Amino acid sequence: MGDGKKEIDFETALAQLERIVRELERGDLSLEKSLELFEQGVRLSRECQERLNEAERRIEVLLQDADGRVFTSEFCDAESSLGEDDEQEPDEEEIPF
Repeated sequence: MGDGKKEIDFETALAQLERIVRELERGDLSLEKSLELFEQGVRLSRECQERLNEAERRIEVLLQDADGRVFTSEFCDAESSLGEDDEQEPDEEEIPF
């Protein structure tokens, strides 16, 4: 039968996981159906977590400095530091060579 695993995107997996949680919370399912949904939910949760981890690794690669060191900051700090960098660029341009 093979793996038969069809890759779905993060948003689809998350929506499926939310649907499963709602069904389980209703509490009107048989034990067998509840276990089946729980297994699917655990699988989806792991897939979502792995995708988040992968995205984090990709972001870290993008945030490496020239020496290969990863720098991190809070998202809002990154936005404010971008604005500061923009302000510093004109100063750097003013230096004659």
